[in-house]
Amino acid sequence: MTVQSVYAYVDGPLGEMLLVGRVTEAGATELASLSLPGQKGAATVRDDWRLAPEAFGDVARQLDEYFAGRRDVFDIPYTASGTDFQRRVWQALEEIPYGATVSYGDVARRVGSSGAGVRAVGTAIGRNPLLVVRPCHRVIGADGGLRGYAAGLERKERLLGLEGALVV
Repeated sequence: MTVQSVYAYVDGPLGEMLLVGRVTEAGATELASLSLPGQKGAATVRDDWRLAPEAFGDVARQLDEYFAGRRDVFDIPYTASGTDFQRRVWQALEEIPYGATVSYGDVARRVGSSGAGVRAVGTAIGRNPLLVVRPCHRVIGADGGLRGYAAGLERKERLLGLEGALVV
C-alpha cells in the first residue's frame, strides 16, 4: 500500500498552521499533524512531501468554522500514531467537551494512570501532534491555572477564551 505525505499552510488567528497528512490509495487525506508557528516539536516540511492545499479543503473549512465560533467538534480522519499509552491519553482529550476544562490529574484517572502517572500524562499531552483539533488546550492545572502548551500559553489562553472556558 502506497501512502503519500502531503502538506499545506492554512492561515488562522493563531498564525499560519502547517497541516500534514497522508493520502491513502483510496484518495482520502488523513491528518497526521497540525502545527503552529514556534511550537515545540512542530512538524517540519520534508523534501519527499508534496504541497497539496486541495487535500486539506475540508480540514481548512472546519478550522475556519471553529475559529468563527460555528463548530465545536471536528470530524476529521486522523492517521494512527503514538504509543498505546499516548493514544489512550489522546482519546481522553477528544472526550473533553467544547467549553470545558479538566485537570491533568482528571485525564490521568480517566486513563488509569493516577498518582505518579500524572507526569506521564502531561508528557503524552505535550506530544499531541494535532493541536487545536485534538483539544489538549482544555487541560489545565489542578488549581485552575494554565499549564504547558506546546504552542505557548498565550495561544492556549486564546483557544480557551474562544470556547468560553477561560480560567481567571
